Amino acid sequence: MNYKEKYNKWLEEPCFDEETKAELRSLEGNEKEIEDRFYTELEFGTAGLRGVIGAGTNRINNYIVRKATQGLANFLNGQNIDNPKVAIAYDSRNKSDTFAKETALVFAANGIHAYLYESLRAVPQLSFALRELNCDAGVVITASHNPPEYNGYKVYGNDGAQVSAPYDTMIIDEVNKITDFGTIKTMTEEEAKSAGLLTILGKDMDDKYIENVKAQIVNQAVIDQVADTFKIVYTPIHGTGNIPVRRVLDEVGFKNVYVVEEQVEPDGNFPTVKSPNPEDVNAFKLAIDRAKEVEADIVLGTDPDADRVGVLIRNAEGEYQVLTGNMVGAMLTEYILNGKKAQGKLDPNGVVIKTIVTTEMVRPIAQAYGVELMEVLTGFKYIGECMKQFEETGDKSYVFGFEESYGCLAGTYARDKDAIVASMLACEMAAYYKTKGMTLYEGLVSLYKKYGYFMEDVQAFTLKGIEGLGKIKNIMENLRTQMPTTLGGYTIEATRDYKTGVRTTANGDTEKIELPQSNVMYYEMNNNAWICVRPSGTEPKIKFYIGVKGDSEDDAKAKVAAIKEDVLKLITPWM
Repeated sequence: MNYKEKYNKWLEEPCFDEETKAELRSLEGNEKEIEDRFYTELEFGTAGLRGVIGAGTNRINNYIVRKATQGLANFLNGQNIDNPKVAIAYDSRNKSDTFAKETALVFAANGIHAYLYESLRAVPQLSFALRELNCDAGVVITASHNPPEYNGYKVYGNDGAQVSAPYDTMIIDEVNKITDFGTIKTMTEEEAKSAGLLTILGKDMDDKYIENVKAQIVNQAVIDQVADTFKIVYTPIHGTGNIPVRRVLDEVGFKNVYVVEEQVEPDGNFPTVKSPNPEDVNAFKLAIDRAKEVEADIVLGTDPDADRVGVLIRNAEGEYQVLTGNMVGAMLTEYILNGKKAQGKLDPNGVVIKTIVTTEMVRPIAQAYGVELMEVLTGFKYIGECMKQFEETGDKSYVFGFEESYGCLAGTYARDKDAIVASMLACEMAAYYKTKGMTLYEGLVSLYKKYGYFMEDVQAFTLKGIEGLGKIKNIMENLRTQMPTTLGGYTIEATRDYKTGVRTTANGDTEKIELPQSNVMYYEMNNNAWICVRPSGTEPKIKFYIGVKGDSEDDAKAKVAAIKEDVLKLITPWM
């Protein structure tokens, strides 16, 4: 069936409502737009759905959400689970509340008890509630930090982490089997409640979650010591973090929390920023202005679904600068391990987990405190998998985990990254340094002096459309067959191909990589330098992650720049 036939089918079939048909009729004569909406179907991938809001098969809308939910319901009902249960949360994006309710009603119509939050909640709150209620799956309606026109549908397993292999592909298969939207089951909210298949979650679950977050405090005394003078500026960037972040900061004793009023209210249009991304310094313009007014010790900003937090600190010149996710993660690792060791609470079987594209600075930190460092593929679900394994075997103890993209988790109450606990711990850490007469920036410098000037960067190339996909494929193939032996003055000592699962040294020795297969190449270089290459899972990009260790900050910057220059020379002929 071609795109025009699909378009006409949506206009004619009774299962599609009049609002949808009116939107589609308004496109008559705009063949390019009609084709874009119907030439394919929005793909349900290993992380769920993400797409532009609108009518059509290549958009996210009530019908695509219902189809995804029906596929997930079919999977759950095929697992011989007695009285299956799911938990559902949603963020501040446009249509999130509608999509969440549609999700709950399809589950209910399939005999699956849906626990739906009463209003917007953060991703980690869903992960917590799912585990607290012993649910069999979970869904969060969010598109993270994508532009306002996007929304998404993320699926979680019964452990509270984003669903992983082999269940992810099993669910995808069930979703793809559904070809007729008219066969999807749903019911009204009244019917679902009267059947005992819809429960609304609220304050009781929030209270339990907040108590678990507060339990991750390392040293309450440092907060108490500086509470009267310590100043925090916080922005939820129109997202879900406003209530839980401010609540937890208040309850652990921080007295001077200044919120960016222009960005407090949840708003899926994100009117004050180009992108609601805490990785982007431009998202903090209003927060920086406020921080200068009050002379803040730290600035925080959470993304729309509050699973990632950006941290700004005042540097040696007195200007507020954004810390990278690697910097925040490394500093929190040092702070947590140091605090637990000082209190005699550091488990000798403790483990810190990072992804393969995350800073190597955490390696000497873990070694200094005698804990194991584990590496996983990119994606917090792989950290969640390790936590599940530790829980089942009892031979290791999870201490902390993070990834370079501003996501981390302390504690085992959830299985996904949590900006609420990260905000609390970042403030506690800054308070600790203040008790030592140091700023957080000076604390960062002290870590560089102790462990070395580790620095990371990402070189991303956007290659859109079918032609772009071909170019990305070509680059990955050439990297596997034509990679030079040196880059940026460094020698490549070993290559890891995560697609084949083989690590090969420069002299030809091979060994198996004990991680799942993935289309990723990793190059180990001399003097602690490395490059990791992977196509993005959510955008039409190929990313080169770069890491070095320098003698100083300027030396590290120069080394990163040299590698980036050689990478560009290398791949330009392949694009």
